[in-house]
Amino acid sequence: MNHPKASPFSKIEQEVGLSKITIEYSRPSAKGRVLFGNQSSGESSLVPYGRIWRVGANESTKITFSTDVVIDGQKLVKGTYALYAFPEAKEWQIVFHKNITHWGDGRQAYNAEEDALRIYVKPIQKQDFQETFLISFDHIDHNGAIMNWNWGTTEVSIPIQFDTKSIFQEQINTQLLNTPTAQTYYEIARYYQEQRLKPIEALGYVDRAISMGGDTYYFHRVRSLILADLEKYEAAIKASNISIILAEKEGKDEFIRLNKNDIRRWKTLQSTNK
Repeated sequence: MNHPKASPFSKIEQEVGLSKITIEYSRPSAKGRVLFGNQSSGESSLVPYGRIWRVGANESTKITFSTDVVIDGQKLVKGTYALYAFPEAKEWQIVFHKNITHWGDGRQAYNAEEDALRIYVKPIQKQDFQETFLISFDHIDHNGAIMNWNWGTTEVSIPIQFDTKSIFQEQINTQLLNTPTAQTYYEIARYYQEQRLKPIEALGYVDRAISMGGDTYYFHRVRSLILADLEKYEAAIKASNISIILAEKEGKDEFIRLNKNDIRRWKTLQSTNK
C-alpha cells in the first residue's frame, strides 16, 4: 500500500546562465517541534547542534551541477553530490559529499575524506516562520544565484557562481566555425550587450544578423542598445525608432514601450553631454 509521506519528495530545477542546478530532497514540517538545538542543554530538537543533518528527510538530499561551479569562492567540478550540514548556533558547516549512496545522513558510514567541498556559513534568525523545510534560489543572474534553506525561523544562504562568460565563449567559438546564421550573430551580439562586453564586436555581429536575416524589431533593438553603450546616442535613437516601427507592425507593445523609454533617456544624455 502506498502511504502518503510525512515529508514529501520535491525536485527543483533552476537554470543559472547556461548552467542548471537540480536538487532532490524531502520536505519535513515543524509540527510545533523544536528544530535546531543542543540536546546536552536538555532541549529536545529534531536537528541537534554538531551532528550531521541530511538537509531534509528520508534519503540524503542530492544536488547536481551541470557545469563546474564556484561555491563561496571554492571550485567544485560538475556532478551530483549529497548535501549535508553540521548546524551550530552561530555557524554551520555545509558539505558537498561525493558518496551519494548513503541512506539519510549516513551516520556511522559517513566519511569526511569523501567530502568534495566544505564551507562555513552563518545562519540568520528571521521573524517569519517557515513551517515546511524549503530550499529555494534568489538573486539569480547570468553568473550566479543564492541558494537559501529556510526552516522555522532559521535561514542559511549559500552563494553559487558559474563562469558563464567562458561557457558562452566556447559556444560562440564553436558556432562561428559551423555555418553561423543570422540568429547566431544576433545571440552573440545580445549576450555581449547584456554583459557589457566587446561593444565594437557586438555591433559587427548584429549588423551581420541584419544583413543576413533582414530587419526585425529585436535585431534593431539590440543594435540601439549597443550604440548607446558606445555613447553614439543619435545613432542609437535612429535604430530604436526603426525597432519601434517594426514592433508596431507585429503588435509588440512591450518593445515599443522599452524603445520609447530608452529614447527619452538617451535624449537627456545627449543634452547633458553637449
